[in-house]
Amino acid sequence: MAGIRVRAKRRAAVVFGGALALAVPVVLTGGGPAQAAATASCNVTTGPYQRQVEQFLGRPVDGVQSAADCTAIQSFQATHGITPTMGYAGPLTWQTMNTMLVQRAAGKNPNAAGTCPTNLGRIACVDLTRQLSWIQDGATLKYGPVAVRTGKAETPTRTGLKKIYYRSIDHWSTIYNVSMPYAQFFDGGIAFHSVTKSMWNPPGSGGCVNMTTADAKAYWNMLGNGEDVFVYGRKPGT
Repeated sequence: MAGIRVRAKRRAAVVFGGALALAVPVVLTGGGPAQAAATASCNVTTGPYQRQVEQFLGRPVDGVQSAADCTAIQSFQATHGITPTMGYAGPLTWQTMNTMLVQRAAGKNPNAAGTCPTNLGRIACVDLTRQLSWIQDGATLKYGPVAVRTGKAETPTRTGLKKIYYRSIDHWSTIYNVSMPYAQFFDGGIAFHSVTKSMWNPPGSGGCVNMTTADAKAYWNMLGNGEDVFVYGRKPGT
C-alpha cells in the first residue's frame, strides 16, 4: 500500500483477554522524567483550574498555588508529556485530568448509552469524546474499556462504521518514519496500533488509534480482517 512498508514479521504472543479494567497511571513522585521536571523552573502563579487540579492530585484544596502543588503538577505533566512542564494548573492540564475522570466513570459499562451498535456481533468501539475503546459482542463487553490516543485536530480520527481490511503485526510507517506494532487498518491509513508514549499525551496522533502494547496485542488476537469498527464522538479540544 502507498506510503507504507512492512518489516520482517515477528511471531505474535497469544493474548486472550476478557474485560480489562481501565488503568489510570499514578503520578510519579520520584525518579525518571517526572523527578527531573520537578527540578526545572516552577510557575508559582495560581492557575485558572487550581482547585480542580489540586483535588485530582489529592492536594489540599485551597485554590492557591504552592511549591508542593507545583511539584505535583509538574510530575503529572512530565508523565504525560504536557508542555510547558512548569507546574501551572492551566486548561490543557485540567482537560487531561478531566478526561481521566470521565474514563474512570465509564466503569465496566462503556456503552451504557447504546451508541456503539449491538446488532452487528463482535465490534471494536472507539469513543472519541471519552478517548476510550472496547470490544463487545452484541451487548456483551469482551475487552476493555481502555484509554486510547486518537487524532489531533489537524489529523482527526474519522467517525463512522468501518471494517478492518489490512493487518501488519510489525508495521513501519514510511510517512511518519515510526514503528506501528500490531497495526490493524480500518479507514485508509488509520489503524489501531501500539505506541510507547502516554495515552494522555497531547495533542494526539496522526489519525490512528494509539494503544498500549498490552491492549494492542489483545486487539490483534481478538479481531481480524472484515470485523467492524465504530468510531463516534468528538475528541476534547478539537
